[in-house]
Amino acid sequence: MTASDASALVDRMIAVVPDFPVPGILFRDVTPLFSDADAFATVTAALSEPFDGAFTAVAGIEARGFALAGGIAIEQGVGVLTVRKAGKLPGEVLSESYALEYGEATLELRPSQLPPGTRVLVVDDVLATGGTADATVTLLERAGYEVVGIAVLLELDGLPGRERLASRIPVHALGSAPA
Repeated sequence: MTASDASALVDRMIAVVPDFPVPGILFRDVTPLFSDADAFATVTAALSEPFDGAFTAVAGIEARGFALAGGIAIEQGVGVLTVRKAGKLPGEVLSESYALEYGEATLELRPSQLPPGTRVLVVDDVLATGGTADATVTLLERAGYEVVGIAVLLELDGLPGRERLASRIPVHALGSAPA
C-alpha cells in the first residue's frame, strides 16, 4: 500500500468524539484503526517510512504512541522507549512538564536505557499544540539521545504543533483534520 492508502485509512478509521476529555475538545479515537491488523500494519509502515534507516530505537508517547511504537519497532527490528505520564515509572526518571490545550501535564523517561547518541524516532497518535511532542523531544535529548523525527497519525489544522517543532525536528503526519 502507498502513503496515500495509509492516509485514507487514517481518515476513514479514526473516530471523532466531541467534548472529551473536557467540553470543547474533539477527541480522535484511534482504537478502531488499532483493532484492524491490516490497517495497523499499513499505517505503522507508512509512519516510519520517511525515516527508514535513520533510527535505531522508537519512542512511544503514552498511551496510544506505545502501540504505534511497538508496531514500528517490530517492523524495523529496533527497540522501544516508553515516555510515560508522571508517577508511572520506578527508579530514577527525568521529568518534563508542559501545557496542554486543556491543562498541564508531566512526562517521564527512565535515563540510560540505551547508549548516548542513540537515534530515536518519536511516534504518537495526534499532533495538536506540540506540547507533548516537544516535552518528549526535550526528555530524549536530556537522556543523551538524538531525535531524528516525529511521526503522527493525524495533525490538527490551525494549531501550532508543526510550527513549534519543525524548526528543530522533522515532522511527518499521515493525515490532517480540523481542530
